[in-house]
Amino acid sequence: MYSMSAPRSLLATAVFAAVSGRVDPVGVAPLVRAAPTCDRAPTGVEASDYNLDFVVPPHLMPDTRFDGRPATIRVHRVAPAYAHGRCPGVQTTAMVLVHGRSIPGSATFDLRHPTTQDPGGGAISLQEALARSGIDTFAPDLLGYGKSTRFADGLDDPANASLPGFGADNSCATPEVGCGRTRNAGIFPLNQQARYLGDGKNPPVDGLGVNPLHGELRKHTSGHYFATADVWARDILQVIDDAIAKARPRAGKVAVLGYSLGGARVARALYRLGEHARRKVSRILLLASVFNRLPGVPGDVNLPTEEADLPDVEKSTSFPLAIGRTGGGDGVPPDRESVCTGRVPVGGPQDLQRQVLDLDPLGKSWGGSDSAHPSGVFRLPTFTNYGWNPAVAATFTVPTLILQGSDDLANPPANADNIFDSLTGVANTVMVKIECGGHFMHSEGCADARCDDHNDATIPYGQTAQTWLGPHSTVAAALTEWVEHGTFDREECGRFTFNASGIAAQGATAGCPA
Repeated sequence: MYSMSAPRSLLATAVFAAVSGRVDPVGVAPLVRAAPTCDRAPTGVEASDYNLDFVVPPHLMPDTRFDGRPATIRVHRVAPAYAHGRCPGVQTTAMVLVHGRSIPGSATFDLRHPTTQDPGGGAISLQEALARSGIDTFAPDLLGYGKSTRFADGLDDPANASLPGFGADNSCATPEVGCGRTRNAGIFPLNQQARYLGDGKNPPVDGLGVNPLHGELRKHTSGHYFATADVWARDILQVIDDAIAKARPRAGKVAVLGYSLGGARVARALYRLGEHARRKVSRILLLASVFNRLPGVPGDVNLPTEEADLPDVEKSTSFPLAIGRTGGGDGVPPDRESVCTGRVPVGGPQDLQRQVLDLDPLGKSWGGSDSAHPSGVFRLPTFTNYGWNPAVAATFTVPTLILQGSDDLANPPANADNIFDSLTGVANTVMVKIECGGHFMHSEGCADARCDDHNDATIPYGQTAQTWLGPHSTVAAALTEWVEHGTFDREECGRFTFNASGIAAQGATAGCPA
């Protein structure tokens, strides 16, 4: 071996030049690495928005006045970028992500949260994390949400917000405009044309009494709930076909993720595909998915497979428009707040609020108690819920990953166990529960001492550093492995838990192949 002071051979000189980038004194030109002609891994991400047009099929929506009308589904795409082009042989994978009850697609899955360390604000964006891993992601705003069609005489008309309810004796105090009925006052409150002041459990929500209704109540122009599970199943199937056409993924299939109530909507779409599901869908991913457990309700509530089998009260909502709140700051049980430090990023809920209102310019001009300064509200469609139950789950055969926050207050964690147990036709099934994960855990972090278990033998799943970044990093890593390989921590089946430091453990699992 040559010492640094000894004369160097031409080979040694060339190696030195290649490493240092300098010309050697003996006059040998440096070796310059050839510029890459293609990239095997993404060098960045590209975000774009586009619209899918369609015509409302006859008898699809509860209000048949919308039959035959043109409508649009807006899709937010975040794709991997390759500065020198993607190398031949690098296969494309793609995923459709379906939002829940309240928040549109891009705000749910591409939350922008700028910080000093991350001015671009993409550090907790699920779509960006997936795209940087090479997955092309498509997040639609389903009909009635975000920048998708809401219809001028549907959700764009403030007269279609709820009126006061009927009295105990079924009398109506406002007969000139009518009174309203709702299947669930917690999610579809009555009297939102005036001012909804809360129900004792939920905080107050501005109604429309000042902006834009100026103190008057108006008769509905549409007297039905807005949508059914089949309305949104149609949307999802259209987006699946479009994502396959645009991304050209391997085997001509996409992975499909359902978040919260989006899990039920994805399930309905797959049920309608039936045996054809495996031709278009490579993997299913359920994130905090609703199923047959309801908050505060003991025991299982198995909804029927078809809307026609719902009791009349479940089909009784008499208005299409509800006014909602943003999530993202949903709490964990009070005795867990001191444990789950740093779960909600500082300023994250405010960033989510701004992003949601930016997707709803009309709603941004409504609400508040000052006619000159509207507070902004975001508009939600009313709907019926059916079609996601153990009998439906038993018909599925596509590999399924179930992710659930153990501290989720909005979706009982028992739903994850019940889904796992009901997927009797799926051998390739994994369930993961994440301690300190709330309902918005794909955008949640970690702070302070709990993020490091001080055990050099353990590293949080999906990371190379000892300190856990939080549930958002675990979710992104788990989704990536599942989409790419159909495994979690190299396992195709099983139940896993994460502790408050992001360390995974596998528990005894019944129902997995030996």
